Amino acid sequence: MKNARNNEVADRRSSSAEAKAALLDAYRAAKTAAEPARIARQAERTAISNAREERRVERERVKLEEQTRIETEAAGRQAAAEAAVAAETEARERAEKARIARVVDDEALRKAERDRRYANRKARKA
Repeated sequence: MKNARNNEVADRRSSSAEAKAALLDAYRAAKTAAEPARIARQAERTAISNAREERRVERERVKLEEQTRIETEAAGRQAAAEAAVAAETEARERAEKARIARVVDDEALRKAERDRRYANRKARKA
């Protein structure tokens, strides 16, 4: 006979409480035994998280530096393009002024030549 003793309600209740207490003690012992491993895993997770954050910050810094470099180069190209346009405009204006000056000089020479011919004609008639 396996269970020869007479299990009454009080006996079953006390054995159940003892079993629960034994399970609780076993859980507490396992938790205490696993504490160093848990702390180590938590420290490892924290280190991984910190390293991940450092890599993210570094990526953002490199990205910002690259963006700043690109903006600086773009500003330099823009300034060079504006300088080229200004130089071209200035050269065009100088060429236009030179052409106008030549036209005015040519007109003055033609007028002087016309006046000379007129004076010669008047001198011949007089």
